[in-house]
Amino acid sequence: MGEKACRFRKMTVADVDRVTEIEAQSFAMPWSRNLFYGEAINENATYIVCEIDGEIVAYAGAWISFGDAEVMSVAVDPIMRGHGIGTALFGRLIEEVKARGATAITLEVRPSNAAAIRLYEKFGLRSVGRRPHYYIDNGEDALIMWNTKI
Repeated sequence: MGEKACRFRKMTVADVDRVTEIEAQSFAMPWSRNLFYGEAINENATYIVCEIDGEIVAYAGAWISFGDAEVMSVAVDPIMRGHGIGTALFGRLIEEVKARGATAITLEVRPSNAAAIRLYEKFGLRSVGRRPHYYIDNGEDALIMWNTKI
């Protein structure tokens, strides 16, 4: 990941503004500050942030239900991409959800997001289907990816 490593920790309500900024820079349909606030206090959610030199540069989160972790969001500040942060972050998210009892992980991703698909495949997720017209901004399908043995 270069010369600087992430310090991972649980996302708190104090982190919501920065996480919302990264979200807005990363997605065509970003979540609101209020949604992230709700995630920060949701006992069924696991959200982590990556800090470098005291600044949040990435975050990831998942919900856990019945042994399955459903990834809700993964994002790295655009100026920090390409340095392995996403790989380290996603690996840490898997460790965190496993510690909370998850044995499988799933998510939806745009087929056009080749970088994200490559990342998820590194962790054993495979496409098992599509959700037609899932993304309302452009009608793009979503790939449904699973790893049933994390």
